Amino acid sequence: MSSTKVGFHLAACLLNISEARKKDIVEKIAKAAVYDDNGQKHPQATVLNIFSDYDYNRSVITIAAPIDMLGNYVIAACTEAFKSIDMTIQEGIHPCLGAVDLVPIYPLLDVDVEECGKVAQNIAEILTLHVPECSVFLFGQADQPEKRSLVQRRKQLGWFKGRDFNSMEVKSDIGAAPSQRYGLTGVGPSPYVMNCNVTIDTRDMATGRDIASAVRGSNTSGLKGVQTMAFPHNGKIEIACNMESFEDEDNTVTTHEDSGYISYCVLGKTFSYVSPQSIEAQIKKLASNYGISTARTSLVEFTPEECKHCAAYALRKGIGEFWRLRRGMFM
Repeated sequence: MSSTKVGFHLAACLLNISEARKKDIVEKIAKAAVYDDNGQKHPQATVLNIFSDYDYNRSVITIAAPIDMLGNYVIAACTEAFKSIDMTIQEGIHPCLGAVDLVPIYPLLDVDVEECGKVAQNIAEILTLHVPECSVFLFGQADQPEKRSLVQRRKQLGWFKGRDFNSMEVKSDIGAAPSQRYGLTGVGPSPYVMNCNVTIDTRDMATGRDIASAVRGSNTSGLKGVQTMAFPHNGKIEIACNMESFEDEDNTVTTHEDSGYISYCVLGKTFSYVSPQSIEAQIKKLASNYGISTARTSLVEFTPEECKHCAAYALRKGIGEFWRLRRGMFM
């Protein structure tokens, strides 16, 4: 067992896997992070949440642990996912390249992004030894020396264009050439990223794309740190939003809840992100310009502060399968 005190030096992995329609497989992957091969519980691992979307055929599994142990648990979950998911038969509307599509490592408490980058590099190297057929691309601090962002890497690799690797000139950074079964997995660190999905009451994809573009942070009138995509979903259009935490070094936003941005600190550095309420309000306003209402809003995961507090609580109490209890506890 690590000597790291529970509640200190914490990090999380929001593991994105290309399976949501087989609950037993998703939970088996989650449990692989919490239990060893003999069914013994890892005392310093917890799965905080499992979010699965049938149409997307994508699940996000939130694994939290002390930073020096997190890699072991993430590798175990990824190894199980590669055993269970076959990309040659995978179907879903969400873009993806791999059975394990994304392994982002986020700092929670007394850990910085640089340290998470070292853990991410180690995960990539060990994973390709455990599963020799898998292929990994790196981003952020794990992508040395260029440190390209996940957005940059996805554009370079054609993440939005499908996964016919036989016709794509795609090279992995670590591991084998991408295969049709395993695909390509992204591994890297970043400040915490939240996911918020807002459904608008229309089937018009063009309208959805226009609204998504208007909210996107790269738009001059968009929301800083926000990345968006529009998808057909349950007979309507869903605006899927990633809200990245960022250091506001130029003081370009007012980090106060009333401004729509919320701030928090990690190791003395202040990060900010757009609140889910602001995302919802902005999309609702834009939709109304088209005579459309919003149908629902879902926060896929925790806020950074919620994730930190839930991780510390679960680890102190020895709750490995926190996702089964969370609805009746804090929130």
